[in-house]
Amino acid sequence: MKTFKLLPLLLLFIVASCDTVKVYSDYDKSVDFTQYKTFAFMKSGIDKVEISDLDKKRILNAIDQQLQAKGFTKSETPDLLVNIFTKSREEISVNQFNAGYGYGWGWGWNPYMYGGQTYVSSSTEGTLYIDLIDAKKKELVWQGEGTGTLSKNMDEKDAIVNNIVTQILAQYPPAKPETKENKEKKK
Repeated sequence: MKTFKLLPLLLLFIVASCDTVKVYSDYDKSVDFTQYKTFAFMKSGIDKVEISDLDKKRILNAIDQQLQAKGFTKSETPDLLVNIFTKSREEISVNQFNAGYGYGWGWGWNPYMYGGQTYVSSSTEGTLYIDLIDAKKKELVWQGEGTGTLSKNMDEKDAIVNNIVTQILAQYPPAKPETKENKEKKK
């Protein structure tokens, strides 16, 4: 009976693990990120991104919401310029399932084997890069990257984009590296 109760939980875990987002970030360690309070989108860079205007709008709205939630404000004279870049690739999975009845253990010929089945599925994996550029110096100071499975379903797109952007920007601002002075202050 316990097996039947655990089966739905196991299936939920398997489905959830398929939709995970992998995020990474990199940044200039010499930059003081507390100086940045305002942002604007870098139109010249965003116009070059080869995705639909609707998807661009989804991404930019999600970034706007996340940055404002972090206390940033939009400005005509920003501290940071926000640029995006995207990549996608098709993933194809082929699974074969063979089952039958027979005698003995191990590999070999099974006279009672019935035909196996092959399942082919495809999905699109997308990667979103968010670049934060110092507006005065015109230098990249922080870059976040998120990779996840995309969908063509309009209702799912909003949720997927919000999830990816939220997880990427959760890594901003970067944690200050531990210095000798900070370690000694804690003692």
